[in-house]
Amino acid sequence: MDLKPITREAIPAALQKAERYRLLNESSAAESICLDVLEIDPENQEALVMLLLAITDQLAEELADGVRRAREILPRLDSEYDRAYYAGIICERRARAQLQRGALGSAEVATEWFHDAMRYYERAESMRPAGNDESILRWNTCVRMLDRHEHVYAPGEYEPVLGE
Repeated sequence: MDLKPITREAIPAALQKAERYRLLNESSAAESICLDVLEIDPENQEALVMLLLAITDQLAEELADGVRRAREILPRLDSEYDRAYYAGIICERRARAQLQRGALGSAEVATEWFHDAMRYYERAESMRPAGNDESILRWNTCVRMLDRHEHVYAPGEYEPVLGE
């Protein structure tokens, strides 16, 4: 079946609806709307960011493919700050999804992803617009996640507990 295109005039309302769907944990619906918007306006920055966020909302279900699809959006973002900041978001959300999985070695993998996120946030911080502390807020969240979860180890610190 062929997809039906939306009109250019419908883009603002469609993006509002996509944001609502994200807030309702209907990220696949938000993703679909963003793809419809991008068919009409391929450079729409709001739709690109919303698409990246909708994809990363779904990382718990599709870890590897979701990271790849989200990273494919980064070069399409206009600002270097946005590319660094959202690269950090991808890594941070990948780390959280890894923690949710809870499989053997998940904590070490998550720790590495948190540290990658923090490197991107530092890069974004160095070029952030005046009054924009988003990258600092995200950095602090990563630090607190690492501090809060005793099962999240620094790389090389993992010591498996063997059954007694």
